[in-house]
Amino acid sequence: MTWLAILVGMLFALNIGGSGAAASMGVAYGSGAVKKVYYALLLCAIGILLGATIGGGEVIKTIGSGLINEKYLSVPIVVIILVSAAVSLFIANITGIPLSTSEVTVGAVVGIGVAYQSMYLPKLIFIVTCWLIVPILAFIVTISMKKLFEIMRLTHFLEKRSLVLTVLLIVAGFFEAFSSGMNNVANSVGPLVGAGIFNVNEGKWIGGIAVGIGVLLLGRKVIETNGKKIVAFSKIEGIIISSTGASLVITASIFGIPVPMAQITTSSILGIGFSKNGFNVFQKNIVKRLLKVWVVSPLFSLILSYAFVQAFIFSNWYAFIVVVIVFAATIGGISLVKSVKWDLFQKKVGYKTK
Repeated sequence: MTWLAILVGMLFALNIGGSGAAASMGVAYGSGAVKKVYYALLLCAIGILLGATIGGGEVIKTIGSGLINEKYLSVPIVVIILVSAAVSLFIANITGIPLSTSEVTVGAVVGIGVAYQSMYLPKLIFIVTCWLIVPILAFIVTISMKKLFEIMRLTHFLEKRSLVLTVLLIVAGFFEAFSSGMNNVANSVGPLVGAGIFNVNEGKWIGGIAVGIGVLLLGRKVIETNGKKIVAFSKIEGIIISSTGASLVITASIFGIPVPMAQITTSSILGIGFSKNGFNVFQKNIVKRLLKVWVVSPLFSLILSYAFVQAFIFSNWYAFIVVVIVFAATIGGISLVKSVKWDLFQKKVGYKTK
């Protein structure tokens, strides 16, 4: 069972790499500073490994023992946490959505806490509050920095020095990848450390390497989404986005707070879009999809981990069946609402079926 936990953790780490790619070098790639997508992915992988090994320990401790009592983190429970989080993340990866691994991991851990009726509630409330505040802060800071650059006429000054601008953006993107390593690697190895399978130092290296490999193998689709499909931005705007995200994530990591890296970066990108197009930036379908996935994913991983504990740990298959029925009913209800809306739309435009 220990080897199964390690295997699942490494598979989860690969998916974290695929999702985390867009949250770092995606900005440099999208603005054209890095021409080839593979170079962007390689720089991202190196930055993540360095971030994990140098400063990833505090968040690993939080994921491993800061949310629920360590006595409940047996090897089977760790497998359930990682499987629940990995399934949620995999779904996001195949749809090309940059998802926060922190949200799905914390959601899965909380599902265990709910099942055992044991959670460190004040710490959880604090973390969730940070999830709400930090992306908003990134949005505001990005807009403010953009305005500051315009007031000080730094944009015109830097645009005349293209090479310097390109180097600064690549450095900023690498800095953001470093911050991702500090924060996101913990999601794959934190439960393993909490169960005593690895110590913190081992977890940093093993997780960092696995996530880096995941960047190279799975990151292309998500890096295209974050870099190209949300809003077009210049190199200067890319520097603002990357430096804002990296600074906020590194600050959170120092205090051991798992924060939504992808949401922070995407919020910064939306801040740039807002400064250009106002509220129109929120009308894009890709943004709507991002918001939906962010809300649903932690709840989805929470429900999965809770249901798996009821079935495979407590042998309470009745509770498991109830969860499945409720989940299926919810999906069916959503589908029904969409169907009704479509029928109303057809009537409104005068469409007639044969």
